[in-house]
Amino acid sequence: MLAHATAGLGRVGIVPRLIPTDSAGHATELAQEAVNSGADLMLVLGGDGTINEVANGMALSDVPLGVLPGGTANVLAMELGLGSHIERAAEWLARCIPRRIALGRITSGEPPASRYFLLMCGAGFDARVVYDVDHRFKAAVGKMAYWWTGLSQITHSVEPLNVGVNGSGPHTCGFALLSRVRNYGGDLEIARGASLLRDNFEIVTFEGSQPLRYAWYMSGVLFRCVESMPGVRVTASDRAEVLTQAHLQIDGEYVGRGPATIELVPGALTLLIPPTYG
Repeated sequence: MLAHATAGLGRVGIVPRLIPTDSAGHATELAQEAVNSGADLMLVLGGDGTINEVANGMALSDVPLGVLPGGTANVLAMELGLGSHIERAAEWLARCIPRRIALGRITSGEPPASRYFLLMCGAGFDARVVYDVDHRFKAAVGKMAYWWTGLSQITHSVEPLNVGVNGSGPHTCGFALLSRVRNYGGDLEIARGASLLRDNFEIVTFEGSQPLRYAWYMSGVLFRCVESMPGVRVTASDRAEVLTQAHLQIDGEYVGRGPATIELVPGALTLLIPPTYG
């Protein structure tokens, strides 16, 4: 994988300095060190979790970030239209435009701690799935591990949570998605009006506690009509609160339980974006 990436970068005149990660959180440290040492470009070969770590180390700096597809779902690469072919994505970078974008920021815990995210924050049902995924199984079968774990929830009621948007609410649901991207899981679209170029989240909430209802919602996602289904509410905002002890995930990584405040931080990151993205 690394050889293909460096070969593709070499064809467009980019010779990177290779810095491997060796543990969870290490990418954030490496990104901070690179920013402080005067790096003029940061490239990440990895999945959305690794990209999230790097973005946390680069947030509020002026260094551009470019992504190469790796990992399990590659949501950001798919959202940007880079696809999953590493060499082709590497060559695409030469045509990308640096754009200043907002980052999401989640604050939770006691004492409160904050973390940035690029793609999405999920509360409730999908975060519970992320929590329950066996990481050895995920390493073996990739995205199928999430589908299998989601199906295993069919015998359990979905735990309710309360969400407030811009000080209103609470609104009771079983799953809330605050998204900056249309893509979900690499293959699907839930927040179809979201964009990295906008200064808001598209917030999609799903009501109900019966697990079979969420299978019905997923059929709406597959047929691209979920926003018109009963029990689904779509709104846009730059801030929301999870008011109850709900499971939470950001960019596909589990981050604990609420309550939590989720807000947008405008102009927090420079991202290399293909000119066709809009």
